[in-house]
Amino acid sequence: MRRNAVRLLLAVLVALAAVVTGTAAPAQAAVPDSPAVTYTNPIAEKRADPHIFKHTDGYYYFTATVPEYDRIVLRRATTIQGLSTAQEVTIWTKHTSGVMGAHIWAPEIHYIDGKWYVYFAAGSTSDVWAIRMYVLEGTGANPLTATWTEKGQIKTTWESFSLDSTTFVVNGVRYLAWAQRNPSEDNNTSLFIAKMANPWTISGTPAEISQPTLSWETVGYKVNEGPAVIQHGGKVFMTYSASATDANYCLGMLTASATADLTAPASWTKGTQPVFKSSDATSQYGPGHNSFTVSEDGKSDILVYHDRSYKDISGDPLNDPNRRTRVQKVYWKADGTPDFGIPVADGVTPQRFSSYNYADRFIRHWEYRAKIEANVSPLADSQFRVVTGLTGTGTVSLESANFPGYYLRHKNFEVWLEKNDGTSTFASDASFYQRAGLADSAGISYESYNYPGRYVRHYNYLLYVQTPSTATDRGDATFYAQ
Repeated sequence: MRRNAVRLLLAVLVALAAVVTGTAAPAQAAVPDSPAVTYTNPIAEKRADPHIFKHTDGYYYFTATVPEYDRIVLRRATTIQGLSTAQEVTIWTKHTSGVMGAHIWAPEIHYIDGKWYVYFAAGSTSDVWAIRMYVLEGTGANPLTATWTEKGQIKTTWESFSLDSTTFVVNGVRYLAWAQRNPSEDNNTSLFIAKMANPWTISGTPAEISQPTLSWETVGYKVNEGPAVIQHGGKVFMTYSASATDANYCLGMLTASATADLTAPASWTKGTQPVFKSSDATSQYGPGHNSFTVSEDGKSDILVYHDRSYKDISGDPLNDPNRRTRVQKVYWKADGTPDFGIPVADGVTPQRFSSYNYADRFIRHWEYRAKIEANVSPLADSQFRVVTGLTGTGTVSLESANFPGYYLRHKNFEVWLEKNDGTSTFASDASFYQRAGLADSAGISYESYNYPGRYVRHYNYLLYVQTPSTATDRGDATFYAQ
């Protein structure tokens, strides 16, 4: 007994010494709850104000504003990417005269109590700017072939310019949020919310929860519009679009507790800065009018939005047809708030890579040196596009999300982010074989193309290419794609 007690005491002392000296191997990270998902942008050309709804039948349903502003279209596919080539069906066409006869804008599709509903805005043939909100009801399992009837206008406090209605449920209560011109205010539109009596009727007095007052909300026009809701961690986040529909268009965000009275303006807090805006680096301009959906595995939240691939527009932006539908993954900060990053470049969407040994640390570049770090800001410093290797031959290269044309490469066995100079040396240094994780086959390890046996690994939080020889080394060379 005494001998066993001594052995146990020695083991405890050794373990404590390892912790104190920092030599203890870190605990294995869990496989992430939200693994990487990638898509290829754009999803749809000439489709603005996009809305993608994932239904329980296994299909994604997609609708958006068409450049002609004359009809409502739907597509469906079993994957988000599949929407790009899915057949498009016109389910409703504008009236030839009177209301619902012009400016058919921003349709959204929802499934409520066994029926389909499409919310949209429309003007009149007698006044194309008499924009109001309307609802269609569809009966049938497949909305592309359903029977649609008009439920009429959504009536609000005033007969004024109103659009961009969206509906959502929080704690069993269904709400409608929308944008409307308040006749007593000197702006274009503010945001409103109300409970719903049924899918086409609000109940109670609408509450105004946001006005365009900040500098980035009032460029060109004083606008708050296009509300969209996502819930996470007991919070309700409402994104919205602001300013003119050119390169100044951007997303702001309101936040409320899910247990608060959402019809009380004081329940909402507005962010002081845009959460998503144009990026010269990636050539994406005027991102806005978003919606949210979820990935095919149900584990990732997906931001759906439109933008343009150029900054300068000739004439009225509303007459420019080239807003296109795009998607990218939403990441969640440690404090439970969403981080949308930047509108990523066209092509395959980027991923993040967390350490097997340190679950909260991600590969990032900092002053062009590659390292692992927690709470990365800006998010795009930790996002990389996995593209065909610069050497080809079954390799991959990791291209920076916010510095397109810059790749992770090794130099003197240190990993740096550098611009591709077109040389064969750079191509070799920036190419890797993607292997199953050395410490966990569910993860990924990157073996150097020109130094077989050497892998990207972190040491003292900096990245190197080295030959792993211990369990700790193999863990340091294993990453999870997120």
